[in-house]
Amino acid sequence: QLSAPLYGDDVAALQAKLQDLGFYAGRVDGFFGPQTHESLSSFQREIGIAADGICGPQTLRSLELLGTRVTGGSPHAISEEELVRRKGPQLGGKRIVIDPGLGGPSTGTIVNGISEADILWDLAMRLEGRMAATGMETFLSRPHNADPTEAERALTSNAFDADLMISLRCDSNSSPSANGVASFHFGNSHGSVSMIGQVLTGFVQREIVARTPLRDCRTHGRTWELLRLTNMPTVQIDLGYLSNASDVAVLTNPRMRDTIAEAILISVKRLYLLGQDDQPTGTFTFAELLAEELSVADRIS
Repeated sequence: QLSAPLYGDDVAALQAKLQDLGFYAGRVDGFFGPQTHESLSSFQREIGIAADGICGPQTLRSLELLGTRVTGGSPHAISEEELVRRKGPQLGGKRIVIDPGLGGPSTGTIVNGISEADILWDLAMRLEGRMAATGMETFLSRPHNADPTEAERALTSNAFDADLMISLRCDSNSSPSANGVASFHFGNSHGSVSMIGQVLTGFVQREIVARTPLRDCRTHGRTWELLRLTNMPTVQIDLGYLSNASDVAVLTNPRMRDTIAEAILISVKRLYLLGQDDQPTGTFTFAELLAEELSVADRIS
């Protein structure tokens, strides 16, 4: 019940069954939230039993008796792809939430006289400026002087009705040898995955690795709160290890932060191009992108 939200494999099994029957198009995330409640209530109304949103014995029996209606892929993945397709290839008007980690009293690791929080905030500002120049609407998940929880960041971001959320983080390890950039999207052991998040993390990895000395630590599906609780496709980019001298040299260099911001923006553009009129990885520049966006905007106006 919504008054006592549940998490677990049994909830994921319920979501998967409702998805198979065409009543649930969200992520199979194992969280019994409002969307799962409404989907279950819709199923109950459809088969003529009390639509209380409670998965009791009668509802369970009905679920078991009915066969699959939806085939050919995840409805949630299909819905995500269609949203991207409908938005079109131009960046103007796209709504993006940028989520720099830490903040306020949480400064993180200090390297070469600059804090982890300042590195992430500076990168967020560089990315925001480039996105704004292309006509995108940008929002920050937090003010400079605050460090909200992951759930609070997700709640704030959901209020913006954004198309994407990009979360920026750094990593560290007890071993100074650990190094590299990794990107994360929503994905769980039940086979549910944010398809758009998965595609975007792939672009992000390739672009950053092609443009910087950072090692490719690949993309990964996770069920972290920030990835699970956001309504829009969300990616988290762990930009390097502040416990590694080589990564520190990259992240504390303002020019390299410019390069990383450019790589992320180009990755978003590649996502919306849907594989059409694309350029080789690492070759599309911000100047070229900006000129193209402004040219299209002039033709439309």
